[in-house]
Amino acid sequence: EKQSETIANDLTKLIDTANAPIFGIDTEGNINEWNQKTAEITGFSKEEVMGKDLVAHYISDEFKVAVFAVLARALQGYPTANSEFPLRTRGGRPLQ
Repeated sequence: EKQSETIANDLTKLIDTANAPIFGIDTEGNINEWNQKTAEITGFSKEEVMGKDLVAHYISDEFKVAVFAVLARALQGYPTANSEFPLRTRGGRPLQ
């Protein structure tokens, strides 16, 4: 059990310190992971976004329907490789 805990902690640290934006959502579409790079490029801290609806709060209006569809398919187990969509920054501009 100790070894599993160590591996889990190592993976969490790897995700958090990756040089790429990584975020995750739960089955309801609420944010449950937001690494340091995502916080850096969006201007929103992990503490601010955790538990909030990703699409409703952090996706530009013109992309909400498409992003919701991609995420819904992913949550149903369908492949969604290479799906890109812009997150909104604190200033409201989309990241691509």
